Amino acid sequence: MKTIKVNIVTPDGPVCETEANVVIAVTEAGEIGILPGHIAMVAPLQIGALRLKKDDATEHIAVHGGFLEVRPDVVTVLAQSAEMASSIDIARAQAAAKRAEDALSAEKDESNYKLAELELKRAITRINVYETRKK
Repeated sequence: MKTIKVNIVTPDGPVCETEANVVIAVTEAGEIGILPGHIAMVAPLQIGALRLKKDDATEHIAVHGGFLEVRPDVVTVLAQSAEMASSIDIARAQAAAKRAEDALSAEKDESNYKLAELELKRAITRINVYETRKK
């Protein structure tokens, strides 16, 4: 089966350079699947799991916003932050989720409430991506 090159980059540097048969990303418009030879496009990403399928394996990566650039031979993810499932510190992610939940229950200011919601979403994404590697 054909593959497409995948590069995931954050402001801190490259996170992953690999190949995949299918790339599945969560964009602002919904979930999108990308196969080799896909038409060129750019899409803003949501906080969510990026899935890279190659043969019978699926790699999950926690992506926290950014952009997806697709060309027929390469997919580039420019993310604010991204973590491979194998590098996620689950205790830290669970602590971040707890802090965000506490902030949500106590927060009255709308802008701070929205920031706490985003923090909770990032923490939940990291926890979910971590848990998929055990399956």
